[in-house]
Amino acid sequence: MHPTCRKLLVAVAACAPLLAAAAYPDRPIRMIVPYSACGGADNTARVIAQRMSASMGQQVVIDNRPGAAGVIGEEAVAKATPDGYTVLYDASAFAVNPSLRKMSFDPLKDLVPISLVATAANILVVPPNAPYKTVKDFIAYAKANPGKLTFASAGSGSGSHLAGELLNAKAGIDLLHVPYKGGAPALTDVMGNQVSAYFGNVASTLNYAKSGKLKALAVTSLKRNPGLPDTPTLAESGLPEFQVLEWNGVWVPKGTPPDVVARLAKEVQDAVADPQVQDKLRQMGLEPVGNTPQQFGKFVQGEAARWGALVKQRNIRAE
Repeated sequence: MHPTCRKLLVAVAACAPLLAAAAYPDRPIRMIVPYSACGGADNTARVIAQRMSASMGQQVVIDNRPGAAGVIGEEAVAKATPDGYTVLYDASAFAVNPSLRKMSFDPLKDLVPISLVATAANILVVPPNAPYKTVKDFIAYAKANPGKLTFASAGSGSGSHLAGELLNAKAGIDLLHVPYKGGAPALTDVMGNQVSAYFGNVASTLNYAKSGKLKALAVTSLKRNPGLPDTPTLAESGLPEFQVLEWNGVWVPKGTPPDVVARLAKEVQDAVADPQVQDKLRQMGLEPVGNTPQQFGKFVQGEAARWGALVKQRNIRAE
């Protein structure tokens, strides 16, 4: 072979990976949401997917795979071909499931973090006619009336369940857990005085608190919520460093090429940075984030360790 031809072939071979990377994506991307349509994670995923579709030149199609607190959808992505065409859009349960459920895969090892999309605090609410006005009053009442108070949750292992168990642990009280199949019936029964308290997410609970249909005692973020400026945080209420955030993020299967991971991370970050997307997320009660894969991975590891310890301490079981 002529030396010139050999050099040309070597140059073409060296450029091949770059050409392949430049071609991504050349077909629609499937974004699996492991929860039902029209829920909080699904609504947020659709906002992000729409923005990514416009910027990537390919449709990002939502595929709802509900069941087992997200495990069914997580497994589908973990076992998918790692080519960047199947991504996971999941929520806080991702970090709790390994300590609560038997799983055929390890989400912390078999899925690669892309970006944390957004976070949201919960609001500790009680019936409007409850005899306590502050968290300190509530804790004092619980201690004076052992076994009398209950707390609702959107299901075992949900953010509202873990927040209630964290309150039990930090305050030294023993509220009885009453799980529901979702947040809506839990809210209804708190308003109806069927249960004593509930940690509801901002999106579903804020308007009830502002209208007086529920009494807000505190929020679970470290800063007060702009929608409830007069409502203190749990940390301000005598429980230092009490923080519970529900969150959404994006992952891909282990083995996805680094350049594809980088491209997806940039696309998610750009989507979250879009002012119109930020407005939509804030209207849903979410705080936009859009961080790097490394930052998101560290965050998830921290969440998994933290909640895993609480699950063990409180002997929490999935139902």
